[in-house]
Amino acid sequence: MGEVWAGVRERVLALREAPNRRAVFGAYFKEYGHRFELRPVLTEEQVDAVERRRGVTFPAEYRSFLMEVGAGGAGPDYGVFTVEPPEVEVEPDSGVTSEPGATSETGRALPFRPERTAEWEEHRAAEPQRSAYGDSDEDGERFREAYAAWDKRDDELLESLTEGALYVSEQGCGYYTLLALTGPERGTMWQDVRAAAEGVIPFAFLGSTDRVTFAEWYVHWLTRAERQAWQVPEDRTDRS
Repeated sequence: MGEVWAGVRERVLALREAPNRRAVFGAYFKEYGHRFELRPVLTEEQVDAVERRRGVTFPAEYRSFLMEVGAGGAGPDYGVFTVEPPEVEVEPDSGVTSEPGATSETGRALPFRPERTAEWEEHRAAEPQRSAYGDSDEDGERFREAYAAWDKRDDELLESLTEGALYVSEQGCGYYTLLALTGPERGTMWQDVRAAAEGVIPFAFLGSTDRVTFAEWYVHWLTRAERQAWQVPEDRTDRS
């Protein structure tokens, strides 16, 4: 993977001196700004330990990013979430897992199933309506029972949408970017837009429907950030 990330860390860090760096979204927004800083890289042994702790295996591009670019920091939107290696080594059979949704209670990786968004949408469309029940006390009780069962299933489906995926970045306003860790979509990028009642949808570049890998997602951001950050701000241009 060396050719994928060759020079990327240096390019990112160089943006700290770019004249128009503050114009790049997410770089200097209050305490959330990444300021084009990158965490130190991890060793292969540290990445192995993180995977064992979480009960997952990272896709190759993300794994090599942690070892060649940084364990979090500057990146799309408000940056790439930090990965902390465990201070104490965790044995593979210890049953310890980390982030919710990535693994089951047994420590095994859960399948990433984006088709559950459609199932969730169908479920929401079937939300019980009080008007469909009669006016008696018994009817009211039937409605409450039906709604409680529907609401419980809604929570279960909503939570299951991100199973088998890793949160890698925050977009703001309750939206997040995910990396699929398991299943046929392993290694591709997705958006958690449940805040807008849209479930989990594929990340795609403008005008395209093609799946995007982690490296494509990150390098695309870097190229755009460089184009914007190295422009001289208008108030500093020669107006003569």
